[in-house]
Amino acid sequence: MDLIALLSLFVLIKEESISDQVNSFQSVPDLEKSMYIAIDGYPCVRLLNLSGEIGCSNPGRANIVAPVARFKIANKLAEPSALLVSMDQFEDLFARHCVVFRLSNDADFSMHVVGVLVESGSQLQNSLKGFSPDRKFPQAEFASYKSGNFEWNPTGSGLMWKAYNFPVFLLSNSSTLALQEVALRNEKRTKSYTVDVADFDLVMQTTKSGTRDSESCLREQTCLPLGGYSVWSALPPIITSSSKKAKPTILTVASMDATSFFRDKSVGADSPISGLISLLAVVDSLSRVDGLGDLDKQLVFAVFTGEAWGYLGSRRFLLELDQHSDAVSGLDLALIEKVLEIGSVGKGSAPDDNTFFAHSTRVSATSGTLNALKDALGSLKTQSIKISRASKSNPGLPPSSLMTFLKKNPETSGVVLEDFDAVFTNKFYHSHLDDLSNINSSAIVAAASVVARSLYILASDKKEISNSVLNSININASLVEELVSCLLSCEPGLTCELVNRYIAPSTSCPNNYVGVVLGEPSSQPYLGNVGDVSRFVWNFLADKTAIPSKDVSSACPKGCSGNGEMCVKAETDGKGVCVISTTRYVPAYSTRLKYDTDTWEVLPHNSSDTMGEADPVWTESNWDTIRLRVYTVQDSRYDHLILLLGITITLLSYIIIVISKAFITKALKRD
Repeated sequence: MDLIALLSLFVLIKEESISDQVNSFQSVPDLEKSMYIAIDGYPCVRLLNLSGEIGCSNPGRANIVAPVARFKIANKLAEPSALLVSMDQFEDLFARHCVVFRLSNDADFSMHVVGVLVESGSQLQNSLKGFSPDRKFPQAEFASYKSGNFEWNPTGSGLMWKAYNFPVFLLSNSSTLALQEVALRNEKRTKSYTVDVADFDLVMQTTKSGTRDSESCLREQTCLPLGGYSVWSALPPIITSSSKKAKPTILTVASMDATSFFRDKSVGADSPISGLISLLAVVDSLSRVDGLGDLDKQLVFAVFTGEAWGYLGSRRFLLELDQHSDAVSGLDLALIEKVLEIGSVGKGSAPDDNTFFAHSTRVSATSGTLNALKDALGSLKTQSIKISRASKSNPGLPPSSLMTFLKKNPETSGVVLEDFDAVFTNKFYHSHLDDLSNINSSAIVAAASVVARSLYILASDKKEISNSVLNSININASLVEELVSCLLSCEPGLTCELVNRYIAPSTSCPNNYVGVVLGEPSSQPYLGNVGDVSRFVWNFLADKTAIPSKDVSSACPKGCSGNGEMCVKAETDGKGVCVISTTRYVPAYSTRLKYDTDTWEVLPHNSSDTMGEADPVWTESNWDTIRLRVYTVQDSRYDHLILLLGITITLLSYIIIVISKAFITKALKRD
């Protein structure tokens, strides 16, 4: 009886344990959470052009599932594996083509690499000599000169311009720790019957449908064009109905899009966001100066997007000017007298030594801009800022939006202000490592200080300017610091007070990847199709360059019906403020694309479009979901063993039944 009681108690306890375990899972998602570990990461995705593909994708229509293994230089993979690599291995093996070499020359190794997981870490820039997945001469095909073997970007590997038929993810810091533990467990599983695997869901629509270039995928609607919205603004506003003769224009430009190997980790702190922040600080400074409307020249500021992908923004801007579209109403291409571009300006040599280089077109008219920069620097009376002309041995302009203007008109008078002379000082150009730690905010303040005073000197057109006026033009260093924290970090990121004063951002972490064009391109787009940074830049510029509306009681936006009136800050409280400003959105996408009734068409090359022949027409593949997770599975060898044991037991059971049946039959006959 005691034995039976003990057995009953054991069964009862076991049943209660199972019952409690079952009750702890309230739903299927609860069960999934207990089985799967969701991994935070940034994917490399599939991009296409007219000639083929680049980037990453699962090779077929199904998920990739493979054991996680740490990569070692001399290792041999015994089975298909997801390789966990550190950033220094990624640099050594990918950027120096070792992995590419092995994948193309070691068939056995290639066959077993089905995914790559890249570790993150803090302050990686200090331990790496440099990492840039772009080419050594970025976008050389658009240069106005023959580049030869010139290297603006010596650390460039060209890694991001290749196609990989396996998924690649950059892990977050927390996920890096989790995957390191997973890989370590797998290494210790010599006698274990379980293994931890990574499940990659990176199935691209273009791969599923077999559309392997931009023209076919646009036709089948499995991709969308790269692009977004540029912004331009006039200071003071241009009143189009005015009878006054239009003034010559001084155009100041910067870029707001970055790129990297990993789509959603494109910060671009030095290249190009330091230039964007400098431009915004310049506008803020000049907006506080009285009498700008009395100057001889009109100041116009333009912020382009899509510049990292064939200068989409600046090329479309010039096309809109040719077509006299609503997006550039008030501007005349023939009146643009000078172009000053603020490039990468975040890499000052030291906090007290900021040296910048003026790269100019080979036009004598650029001497006016160079002299203005020199005079502006002299008025600052500081030894910590230096402006030098770029070396004459350089073949021409560095990669910049000014190349587009020069291609359009070789006589363009233009200067690009950069923090480098013959080679990039940014050793992490177009990589995810070009982040907040890669710049010096004091350098941005220094560059903006020189540019702001230079623009006033240029707009005054050689008139005598009192020192008191120039001395009143100062950069708000606190604003620069705020812009840096808003546009280049996640804390506070786009949820910072400054950004929230103008827009309601969709996310806190800024990502400056250009994205894709959603819906029909328009100069008055649906704001849901416009990125956070573009909307912020539009509102900021519209606010800073504005003059108050005559009817202060006007309800916004319906009441903003006066000449030149528009509504700013409408996202924050649904009301906004009516102001008079000349600030416009300009669609940014390939000049070889046409949108017609919800579809995109690739146009033949137009001989008048000097850059169109070199335009790759970049598109991004659609996808259903992108997901990475880890879970434990039984080793297939263990599954085979269980199957074999099951078959053996079944056979033995059958034999025992047959023998038992024969024995019983014989015993019954005897009775």
